[in-house]
Amino acid sequence: MEIEKEYGENTSLEIVLRPIGVIRSSIAEPGQAPKQGGESAIRGKLIVDEQYREGLIGVEEGAKILILYWMHLAERDVLQVHPRGDRTRPMRGVFSTRSPQRPNPVSLQIVEVTRVRGTVIDVVGLDAVDGTPLLDIKCVL
Repeated sequence: MEIEKEYGENTSLEIVLRPIGVIRSSIAEPGQAPKQGGESAIRGKLIVDEQYREGLIGVEEGAKILILYWMHLAERDVLQVHPRGDRTRPMRGVFSTRSPQRPNPVSLQIVEVTRVRGTVIDVVGLDAVDGTPLLDIKCVL
């Protein structure tokens, strides 16, 4: 296909992600999660592996941080959904929604840091199920 040559498309590239920790929350299963973390007052913890401790320097109480995580319980073969699970809304492709059901279930959420103790970050605003693999943390600019 000409477009593949023009843009150097390489969908066979293997990408390996390793969690930097785990998310602990009161959400036991996906159906209990708010549709968006911005609609959530759920508190929880980001338990970061000890080997990444130095990467937490500067993460402070009151800061907003962006967390990226792997929705390990999501269905990865779903390509169309009703937005927000509302069956009265027409089906849309997952790439035009924030649905957790998608080929690569990477999610992101802005949370507020309420406390930092070593490699444990207390946060508010979670929408992740307890035990969700934490992939990365970024500052909010």
